[in-house]
Amino acid sequence: MTLPVKLDHCVVCVSDWERSNAFYRDVLGATVVPRPAGGYAYRFGDAQLNLHGPGVNPTEVARLPVRPGNSDLCFEWQGPIAEAVAHLERCGVAIEAGPTRRFGARGEGTSVYFRDPDGSLLEFISYAAA
Repeated sequence: MTLPVKLDHCVVCVSDWERSNAFYRDVLGATVVPRPAGGYAYRFGDAQLNLHGPGVNPTEVARLPVRPGNSDLCFEWQGPIAEAVAHLERCGVAIEAGPTRRFGARGEGTSVYFRDPDGSLLEFISYAAA
C-alpha cells in the first residue's frame, strides 16, 4: 500500500552559520532561509534541511542530537556526473570517493562523495547516461 507520504525535511548540524550558508548555497544550490526563532534552513525545491547550530536550541525529541559532521546525505545531480565533478572542482571541494556506481531512489546511478565544512558526508548521484 502506498501512503500519502514524502520527505519534507531532515536535520544537519553546523558549527559556523556564515561558512555553512556559503557552502550549501554555492556548492549545493540551496536557498538560505532565515528562521523566525534564529538560525537558518536550506531549501531545495520543496524539500528542506533544518539546521541545528550556534544559538539554536532544537526541540528535544531525538534521543541522540545531531552533531556537526555526523550526517550522510545524497542529492540528485540532474546531469552527467562529470558535470558534478567539474562543479566541485570549480568550488574547491575535494572529492572523497567516486565516481562510482550506486543505487539510489531512482535505481542505478553514478555518485561522487565529498564533505561539508563540518565533515558531514555528502553525495551527488546522477541518473543521466554516462
